[in-house]
Amino acid sequence: MTVATAPHAETKRYEPTSRPIWLEALFPIDWLCLHASPVYYGFGVPRGHGEPVIVVPGFLGSDRYLTEMHLWLRRIGYHPYFSGIGRNVDCPELLTQRLLMTVRQAHNETHQKVTIIGHSLGGMLARAVAHREPELVKQVITLGSPFRSLRAHPIILSAANLVRSNIVGARRGRREVKQSCYTPDCSCSFVRTLTDEEPDDLYRRTAIYSKVDGVVDWRSCIEDDVALNHEVTATHIGMAFNPDVYRTVGNLLAGVV
Repeated sequence: MTVATAPHAETKRYEPTSRPIWLEALFPIDWLCLHASPVYYGFGVPRGHGEPVIVVPGFLGSDRYLTEMHLWLRRIGYHPYFSGIGRNVDCPELLTQRLLMTVRQAHNETHQKVTIIGHSLGGMLARAVAHREPELVKQVITLGSPFRSLRAHPIILSAANLVRSNIVGARRGRREVKQSCYTPDCSCSFVRTLTDEEPDDLYRRTAIYSKVDGVVDWRSCIEDDVALNHEVTATHIGMAFNPDVYRTVGNLLAGVV
């Protein structure tokens, strides 16, 4: 897993943080609250008119766990797409290239600019794609994405390191990786994209974050401009199933917040 930070971030290194990871055991409550909320059934949120929206999974996840959000987006009038990146465990540069293919497909099929909703690491991929081809993107919405710096629970960092070592070990024998790959010293296009200045005038971006996030430090998930940030009360995992998140996303898609 490669991690880079935005230009304003304090560090480019992985940093452990004492997040209360036990909070993540509460994510089923997010799911239950979602299904009990009128928002899930399309009430109380603005409706779309077929605009394309792509959902991108977080680290270790696949498109499957975003099925709830995908179905909800269709229910409220949008044209949703899964990311098509496979499981989010590969080189972020390769994943960015796959996501870019989906963005181009959505743009070509709908003849409209695309909104990308990325959960956790998926939000960083979304920002990378938007920075790379902003003419295809209307807005990027990140859900608990640590784009400033990766300050996460030690268990999560250990999992990332394990995945990295397995991938690097398999690919190094085939000479498919450099020594710096999957490290904070990586200088691939994904990293360079994230460390460049964001083109503020070409597409909208919004950061949704939670102060009870048990995986990453919420302060690594926010923009300098407070107007671009929206706080919700959700676990990190539960951001994919939380009614406050869905309500905020619905309003952002309609441009009413």
